[in-house]
Amino acid sequence: MREQASYLQIADVLRKRVADGDWAPGVQLPSRAQLAKQFEVSDAVIRRAQESLIADGVLEGRAGSGTYVTEQRKRLRMTRFQLRTAAEGAIGPDMGALGEGEAWEGRSDVMVPSPPDIAARLGIAEGDYCVRTAYEHLMGGKPAYLSTSWEPYAITSGSLVVLPDGGPLAGAGVVRRMAELGITVTHAEERSEPGQTNAEEANLLGVQRGALCTRIERIYYDSDGRAVETADIVVPAALCEIVYELPVSRS
Repeated sequence: MREQASYLQIADVLRKRVADGDWAPGVQLPSRAQLAKQFEVSDAVIRRAQESLIADGVLEGRAGSGTYVTEQRKRLRMTRFQLRTAAEGAIGPDMGALGEGEAWEGRSDVMVPSPPDIAARLGIAEGDYCVRTAYEHLMGGKPAYLSTSWEPYAITSGSLVVLPDGGPLAGAGVVRRMAELGITVTHAEERSEPGQTNAEEANLLGVQRGALCTRIERIYYDSDGRAVETADIVVPAALCEIVYELPVSRS
């Protein structure tokens, strides 16, 4: 196929191969370089063809891995529940939201200057240092939703729990980690609104750019009313449904 062939023509050929069973659901496609050589076009043309099929749900991208034929995935149930105290062993409304089998990969950056919106949420001065941690939450080894947390560096600086994804309480959650510092987390606020995934989020989640999602803005507060952590959570509508579990008073 000549270079001048459009990416849509190539997309039609790839779509037919999937429909004909040449590539089964879950199978990884050849690399862009291999496909570019096969079709005698540039890598950019292959990329556009694949992006077109990702937008149509035929293919899915996996960050750092490649492009795969989309598998039919059962929509996951994300349960949000009332925050309880550290003494009760709860770890907050986000951790374990998908239930047994949920895993996550996180990366923390220390002493990141707080942007204006984050500083306002945390009640600190713009530019004050924070610990920022980006999480990719997985179910069955596949991405399900994303979250990015911010904690004031002044609170955890010099302690063993400065890194949410490192140290002796790695992955234990905000409530348990703050308790280690003698800080009691008493409640959390969540604000949610509909949105669409941007290019980076879509790439990490393996969905098309602009896919419908719910954006949750969360803030944890201690017993003095101080914000000790805030997070942005991105939940793709195609992968998860959000259910709130609320207690009912018996009195």
